[in-house]
Amino acid sequence: MIHFVGAGPGAVDLITVRGQRYLKEADVIIYAGSLVNKGLLEYAKEGCEVYNSAYMTLEEVIEVMIKSEKEDKMTVRLHTGDPCLYGAIREQMDILDEKGMDYDSCPGVSSFCGAAAALNLEYTLPEVSQSVIITRTEGRTPVPEREKIMSFAAHGATMVLFLSTGLLEKLVKELLAGGYASDTPAAIVYKATWPEEEAYVCTIDTLVETARKHQITKTALILVGNVVTHSHYERSKLYDPGFTTEFRKGSDS
Repeated sequence: MIHFVGAGPGAVDLITVRGQRYLKEADVIIYAGSLVNKGLLEYAKEGCEVYNSAYMTLEEVIEVMIKSEKEDKMTVRLHTGDPCLYGAIREQMDILDEKGMDYDSCPGVSSFCGAAAALNLEYTLPEVSQSVIITRTEGRTPVPEREKIMSFAAHGATMVLFLSTGLLEKLVKELLAGGYASDTPAAIVYKATWPEEEAYVCTIDTLVETARKHQITKTALILVGNVVTHSHYERSKLYDPGFTTEFRKGSDS
């Protein structure tokens, strides 16, 4: 069996219990060495084969998986965060499907959750934003025309941007062109949940300056929206004493 496992956002103790168990049982671990905390490899048992996919092609990764399956070994493919976001897992799974090989997925804590924790944020505040757009700035890898930053910015919702720290000048132009005001709150969170985590609140028009000041060029998330500063939100109806729910009767009933 091959298990695709989410390593979590960085901190070793933020992997799931199931993911940790798979690591301890694995005969082969293929981990995304450019982003996964190498401390997680300490869970590997003696004799476990460990491969760093940062130095491998898709074909080489699949070759290791096939060899492991032929030898009746258990493989963990360890991806950063939750592998369903920018994990490049579908292309691996499609090949495994073609070859009739069994696999499953073990979800992980995404770094966008870790970034919110770094700033004690709630991404969805009543009367401020009830939607979170997770996307990235177009760079060497294109994005569909309908998913350009400028198009998403028109919604004014909370936005979390992966893989965009090296493209901040372009990002700012597109956010402003799409409709965000220049003083819209924003934040940069570097290596969320890692020991070296850094988090800075700014505005859209000071994003570039903030990144330069703190020498942040990669491995960071960009957050945009009024939820960053928790301003002017309405109290949740769920815990309002006047609001009736399935479990209690409100005073206004």
